[in-house]
Amino acid sequence: MHYTHSLVDKVNHNFKINCLVIMFPQHYEAEKCALPPGSKRKELAEFPTVTKPRMLAINVIKNGTIFLGVILVVVITYHSYYTLESPVIFKRVNMGMSKLDLLWQYPHDKNRTKTSEILNNLSLNISHRSDSQCDIDLNSRFDCAFNEVVDMMKCQARGCCWNPAANAGSPHCFLPSNYPSYHIDYLSPTSTGYTASLSRSKKTLFPNDIMTLQLNVMYETSGRLHFTLKDPRSKRYEVPIDVPNITEKASTQLYTVRFSSRPFGIIVQRKSNGLVLLNTTVGPLFYADQFLQISTSLASKYISGLGEHMTNLILDLNWTQLTHWNRDQGPHPNANLYGSHPFYLVLEEDGKAHGVFLFNSNAKDVLLQPTPALTWRTIGGIFDFYVFLGPDPKTVIRQYMDVIGYPIMPPYWSLGFHLCQYGYLSTDITRQVVANMSRANMPQDVQWNDLDYMDKRKDFTYNLQYYGDYPQMVKEFQQKGLKYVMIVDPGISSTQAAGTYKPYDDGVKRGVFIKNETGQPLIGKVWPGPTAFPDFTNPETHDWWYKNVKEFHDKVPFDGMWIDMNEPSNFVTGAISGCPNNNLEYPPYVPGVTGGSLTSRTVCMSGEQHLSSHYNLHNLYGLTEAIASHDALIKVTGKRPFVISRSTFPSHGRYAGHWTGDISSAWNDMYYTIPAIMLFNMFGVPLVGADVCGFRWPTTEELCVRWTQLGSFYPFMRNHNALHQPPQEPYVFSESAQSAMRKALFNRYMLLPFLYTLFHKAHTAGEMVVRPLSFEFPQDPNTPGIDRQFMWGEALLITPVLESKTVEVSGYFPAATWYNLYNGSSIRSKGQYVTLQAPLDTINVHVRGGCIVPMQEPNTTTAVSRGNPFGLMVALSDQGIARGDLFWDDGDSLLSYESGDYTEIIFLAKNNILFSEIIHLNSQIDGLKLSSIFVFGLPSPPRKVSVNGFWITDFSYRTDTQVLTLQNLSVLVGEPFTITWI
Repeated sequence: MHYTHSLVDKVNHNFKINCLVIMFPQHYEAEKCALPPGSKRKELAEFPTVTKPRMLAINVIKNGTIFLGVILVVVITYHSYYTLESPVIFKRVNMGMSKLDLLWQYPHDKNRTKTSEILNNLSLNISHRSDSQCDIDLNSRFDCAFNEVVDMMKCQARGCCWNPAANAGSPHCFLPSNYPSYHIDYLSPTSTGYTASLSRSKKTLFPNDIMTLQLNVMYETSGRLHFTLKDPRSKRYEVPIDVPNITEKASTQLYTVRFSSRPFGIIVQRKSNGLVLLNTTVGPLFYADQFLQISTSLASKYISGLGEHMTNLILDLNWTQLTHWNRDQGPHPNANLYGSHPFYLVLEEDGKAHGVFLFNSNAKDVLLQPTPALTWRTIGGIFDFYVFLGPDPKTVIRQYMDVIGYPIMPPYWSLGFHLCQYGYLSTDITRQVVANMSRANMPQDVQWNDLDYMDKRKDFTYNLQYYGDYPQMVKEFQQKGLKYVMIVDPGISSTQAAGTYKPYDDGVKRGVFIKNETGQPLIGKVWPGPTAFPDFTNPETHDWWYKNVKEFHDKVPFDGMWIDMNEPSNFVTGAISGCPNNNLEYPPYVPGVTGGSLTSRTVCMSGEQHLSSHYNLHNLYGLTEAIASHDALIKVTGKRPFVISRSTFPSHGRYAGHWTGDISSAWNDMYYTIPAIMLFNMFGVPLVGADVCGFRWPTTEELCVRWTQLGSFYPFMRNHNALHQPPQEPYVFSESAQSAMRKALFNRYMLLPFLYTLFHKAHTAGEMVVRPLSFEFPQDPNTPGIDRQFMWGEALLITPVLESKTVEVSGYFPAATWYNLYNGSSIRSKGQYVTLQAPLDTINVHVRGGCIVPMQEPNTTTAVSRGNPFGLMVALSDQGIARGDLFWDDGDSLLSYESGDYTEIIFLAKNNILFSEIIHLNSQIDGLKLSSIFVFGLPSPPRKVSVNGFWITDFSYRTDTQVLTLQNLSVLVGEPFTITWI
């Protein structure tokens, strides 16, 4: 949509490049063609604007001859523009196709009457097709149905090709190869790259085509390319999130950029091998007021990302449509879920990787097809693309986080075990849950409450009948070393008498709510009944939110916030009073949203917010609430904030974590949480987890045991289930099940120093906490599709049981030596699957040779375990080398790393010596000791062991597993140490 602000930066007309005119090919390299002023061939650059006297005289003398010559050259060249084949060759991977239902037929067509009428009433007398332009390979066809059910007459009236005999999934109605697009009028160098003016001469079937565009290409870093397509005449909505702003072109690049002039296209290649990573010439560019489309080839079939959806790690290219429109929708295949992350990563066939990010918050579809190719469709904003060159997957993710921001450092206690259920109806019941966990000797750090604590489900209140001593209960938990978190929804009840509910009264006075077309608060319906929705893009709302959080915290000293229903969810369509009949509510194109309309289960698109309409800002709602809650908690507690949110958007990880929503208690749903956790780590949200044992439907004992084992390796671990479901706290099951769950929880607590160190690396260096095997072993062709296993950092490989009634599991082990976490037995793999024993009390975890994992003697809370002795697990490589590190601080202070208040230690093992190196030291490590060391992969028993120069006798060696064990040590962790075995 157009935005009534000042014009974008004016196009620089002082320098024009004539590589686009008569004598030059259709495609050309910008570096070779677009020459800066003052270079050789300056006269060519000046040709359109400078007329020299000598040339004028010649023209006067030879006017007739020159005129005829020019006409002849123009005719020939014009013909050449449209017949020359592109010299760009890009790599394609042929894929087999399986039968799928036609995805291009819109499943909710009955709900699209008004939008369909808009398209039907458009003038569709376009004719661009011919038999030759329609002779396109089935897998290379680009859809022209646009989520509508079309017949041959309607398809051809659009100027498109019709072939109902196409393969299943392939579009029946598709764009011809010569469908009108934009062309480049001129190209100029800038201080950061290039700028170009684009124009089109023919309109598309969508209303309000923008006939002239401005392209800006910015060589931001050696591994990051940035380009935008904007309307040079009218400022359009852009995502209001800060991103890096560069002022000069990177001196070196891992990429080359080429352009196509007619039709316009941009081609990005990897400089090292020429591989085409992005090629938008494969399809026409659409840029209308409410419909933007651009297509590109893909460098391989291994593409991940584009969440939030219930998918495998590697996306299906067989005519898949992924819709980005945040919705209150429990995880379900083929549905748009709670968050939108328009970022993808492609694993190239040689092990390299690259990523692409579309910085756009409007509703959109992403279409994948077997070519392989991808099409972006969005209904507002601008095209704002980043391309990340890696060259390896982990570097791509860091480059992406360089743009969206590095994740927040969570408080240490938040990595412990969290427990909740919707249905803890009183403080007595909640207290009993905590007491039962303690009695069963189950680790627990955080107790939660769902809506049950509220008075009539209103924010910032508590029920005096059943939660009358609520503040006292929270203080009791904190005295026991626990933390407390409660749910807060964005919807503010609007039905109370004036003066009886301060959050609403003050909100109305301060104008903090989303407004309807009359300027009054837009009223929807959520848990408390009729509700208003805060506009978190308004600075006034942030202050209002903070004051409500503070006043409630003054009564109930909670430790963190769980912000739910923030897509935002709405139990009526749009508003209680309905929505206006306009092009925001009924745009010409509706992405494939569940429910069939943009307002389904949310508020009106015409809702007025501080920065723009809800039409533009909808996908940012959860993020903006997370920012407001993050900022409020910092002011209120003075400590590191803990916020868990359901709705997300890029940069969310800077402020909060995420849980994957209302997952079902089913084995298949448990499996899908693994790719979900890995994907959110790719999206820069490492503090992520799923509801252990499932949220919807009754769980089973076996499922809950296996899920607790898996969940003990989620970065964020919470057991939570729905109202009226059977209880699923660990203590309600049989003794054998409790024992298995207890073992899993204690193993998690043992590994928390390692997990906390991984979060530090994510926070400071853009690393991933959880990662796919393919990110650690990109050269291994067997790893890209593996998503039933995952890794913690580079050191731990987790292989969970994901099926019922089984006590063994098959796992893939990339070429390396891997050691069993529990006994040190080794697997020396050449890159193979191994069948592992997996009794009900065991989840298989292996340590990668070459790594050192810090650990700590566990207890039932982190408050206690943080004071316990440390241990080191030293997993030697085949060369007898290992490395690891530890980050340690007080666990909840703000900016401890930034202010230098932390300890960082590196551990190294080589040549039969293990030693530590203190990188940075603070007092938090004082008095903490190293009491045990396990050296895996020692080929022969040592005769002697010394600690800091003193020989010791308290060590043992197992010849069957080749493990050296040192116990009862008393080595200060905060001082350098050396341990030798000979």
